[in-house]
Amino acid sequence: MITFTPRDKVSNSWTLIGPILSIILTVIFGLLIFTFLGFDPAETLYQIFISPFSRIDRVSDIFVKACPLIIVGIGLMFCFRANVWNIGAEGQFIMGTLLAGSFALLFPNVETKLLLLCMFFVGFLGGALWAFIPAILKTKLNVNEILVSLMLVYVAMLFIDFIVRGPLRDPMSFGFPLSKPYSDGALINKISFPGIGYLGQLHYGILFIILLIPLAWVFNNKTLAGFQINVLGSAPKAARFAGFSRERITMSVLLLSGGLAGVAGVIEVSANIGQLQPEVSFGYGFTAIIVAFLGRLSPVGILFAGIIIATVKLGADNAQMTMGIPKVVTGLFEGILLFFLLTGETLQKYKIKWSWNK
Repeated sequence: MITFTPRDKVSNSWTLIGPILSIILTVIFGLLIFTFLGFDPAETLYQIFISPFSRIDRVSDIFVKACPLIIVGIGLMFCFRANVWNIGAEGQFIMGTLLAGSFALLFPNVETKLLLLCMFFVGFLGGALWAFIPAILKTKLNVNEILVSLMLVYVAMLFIDFIVRGPLRDPMSFGFPLSKPYSDGALINKISFPGIGYLGQLHYGILFIILLIPLAWVFNNKTLAGFQINVLGSAPKAARFAGFSRERITMSVLLLSGGLAGVAGVIEVSANIGQLQPEVSFGYGFTAIIVAFLGRLSPVGILFAGIIIATVKLGADNAQMTMGIPKVVTGLFEGILLFFLLTGETLQKYKIKWSWNK
């Protein structure tokens, strides 16, 4: 019989050691899998972890890939700290992108960047409205937010597919499910460096992360609202005794998380795609869950976790192209990493006791 006993004190050192150990174990088990499948483990390790840093343009692509992961991860951080399990950031990402993209297509000839600022607001609103559904069901009817938010992901996927193939389809797309291209005012420009020029796909949307991380840290550690979120997640009885409203906090963190996911979608599409298509997200909402936990639900930690996961994703693409490793096999890295992260989180908070009944 296995019993879990809460620890009297959580080890601060394990908070740092846990994620590092999870990464090391993920690498070891990943290499064992690749070796078993007949791939050179040394070459695989190089392609996944080293090749993304082999050229400066590839390094810039890491930051581009990490951008939506970090933004969505910080939004999920607030939910998870409040013990609210938003698993539907992928759907909120999609709906924020769809609403902002539809708004941009209403102004096909606008070149001023004021349109882009309005898209950020509309994208935040779209993601927040999609998160409002599990929020209101959770607070009013005590419906499980995990199931509702997750099921709404597939509703969002089907909805954007219908809209892009139908009402917003470009007649000049030659049969492909694409909307009309955004106007220049709705696009995020690439960053050009004097004497160097453009570095891969690096764009000005990265600046949003530079603003978001310190703001999230201040909000989480220096404001009453952040304190209430942390208390509700770590000590619900104390939060109730202090008069903190569980319903209000649950609603707030879900709306904030959904809104940030929508903004991440606007940045991703306006910077890299420039038009709506059925696949505007490539699993960013789900991957951001791993990023949030790998970053220990800390803004700075999420920054580094986003870079690590982005590196692995780009490295997996390199391994697929150069070595022929199936994409589904490289995707095992994320699942294994999440398994070890959750195991470390459990061992950090609980003591495991084994007992054998006669």
